Amino acid sequence: MERKEIFEKLNAIFTDVLDLDEDIVLTDSTCADDIDEWDSLSHIQLVVAIEKAFGTKFTSNQIMNWSNVGDMVDCLEKL
Repeated sequence: MERKEIFEKLNAIFTDVLDLDEDIVLTDSTCADDIDEWDSLSHIQLVVAIEKAFGTKFTSNQIMNWSNVGDMVDCLEKL
């Protein structure tokens, strides 16, 4: 899957899980500090939703090494 497609899918997941009124545009540098609704609980919900949508399971190490959405996308590109 190409990076652009991953971002499109992630945008939809973030909008749904974070219950945002409008679509967001994620970038490589987007992090939890950039989105008010993205807290520790919603982070877990995001990870679960992303795993389900992409049919994968992340390791704790992978998740802990993410500092922004770009790191998450890098992981998904390797699938």
